[in-house]
Amino acid sequence: MVSSPNPRSSLDADSVREAYRRWAHMYDKVFGGVSAFGRRRAVAAVNALPGERVLEVGVGTGLALPSYRAEKRITGIDLSEDMLALAKERVKRDGLRNIDELLVMDAEQTSFADNSFDIAVGMFVASVVPHPDRLLAELKRVVKPGGHILFVNHFLAQRGIRLRVERVMARASRALGWHPDFAIESLLPPEDLARATVTPVPPAGLFTLVTLPQEASKE
Repeated sequence: MVSSPNPRSSLDADSVREAYRRWAHMYDKVFGGVSAFGRRRAVAAVNALPGERVLEVGVGTGLALPSYRAEKRITGIDLSEDMLALAKERVKRDGLRNIDELLVMDAEQTSFADNSFDIAVGMFVASVVPHPDRLLAELKRVVKPGGHILFVNHFLAQRGIRLRVERVMARASRALGWHPDFAIESLLPPEDLARATVTPVPPAGLFTLVTLPQEASKE
């Protein structure tokens, strides 16, 4: 795995849990609006892909759950019990019948069998996990050959004022619960980056949608 071209502050599972315990009841109001474009693009991409079984990594409060097509069967995982409690309330309130499970689970080391899902999608989670390389490896394990792995995330700007702002914000990574200075190379090694589809997402390309096809089985 290629290391990040920029230094990042330490962020571990305990700091993530604590950050999202604080954010849980205000997350939708604070982040729901700005993340809406990326979330809608990611769900639309999932809905357009073949396959029924979908793993949503970092499901959070379940903001995306009502937008999946009825034929998609969704399993959601998150490290934060507080966020998942709100997701379960949403499923009940909205009468969503295609949500199979919402589980407290570490995305870097899940309990799912190999090839369990047709699609895995991580929304705003790549810059949250302590080890993005382990996240990617785990999603490759649980997604079937010929399936797809998608990420929508904020990635470090290449230049300009936004780059300077993100590097200043990086000092607060533990309090924020995510890395503002997260480079796409921290997630995708060169061989995966070369075959991934990378699409900027509004507003102003603040987020990016990455679609990575799994290699088909050689058997």
